[in-house]
Amino acid sequence: MIVAPSGAGKSSLVNALLQDDAGLKLSLSTTTRIPRPGEVDGKDYRFVAKEEFVRERDRGHFLEWAEVHGHFYGTSKPWIESQMQSGSDVMLEIDWQGAQQIRKLIPSVQWIFIFPPSIDALEERLRKRGQDDEATIQRRLAAAHIELQHAHEADFIVLNDSFDQALVDLKHILAASRLRSGPSMARNPALLKRLGV
Repeated sequence: MIVAPSGAGKSSLVNALLQDDAGLKLSLSTTTRIPRPGEVDGKDYRFVAKEEFVRERDRGHFLEWAEVHGHFYGTSKPWIESQMQSGSDVMLEIDWQGAQQIRKLIPSVQWIFIFPPSIDALEERLRKRGQDDEATIQRRLAAAHIELQHAHEADFIVLNDSFDQALVDLKHILAASRLRSGPSMARNPALLKRLGV
């Protein structure tokens, strides 16, 4: 799970990691917010009306869900379960509330928190994006202060002061996570059989 305040560079880092690692899959979140310029339904998010989201939520379709900045976001439970059963590595771009919910359901999940170098840098990045009005920027900055208070719950902290270094750090975490006994053994059933394990 990758968690970060808006503007910390989470999406850029995730996209770079996905381009470099064909064995990694990104969970497609469902959201009720309107697509930003350039976002594509079914690629960046699954965009739905609030009523549809609530129906799916009430049917237990989401592994986790949360309301963030006035919009609902959720992670598809059936999709995640199918990926886990096939032994795939799945990455979730998620907020801290969702991360807490998933940690309760799947204690072995790895939580990575992306730090911005400073609140000033975070504000500068939000303004440079040019996607939000002033009220939204202020709301995102206020939320960042709350989100940062939950960083201690994460397994790893990555500082995104240098994009290249942050990407290297994420690759190291991914490599180490793949070598943990549970995931490693799940990927190698034939080897375990040959070794009599």
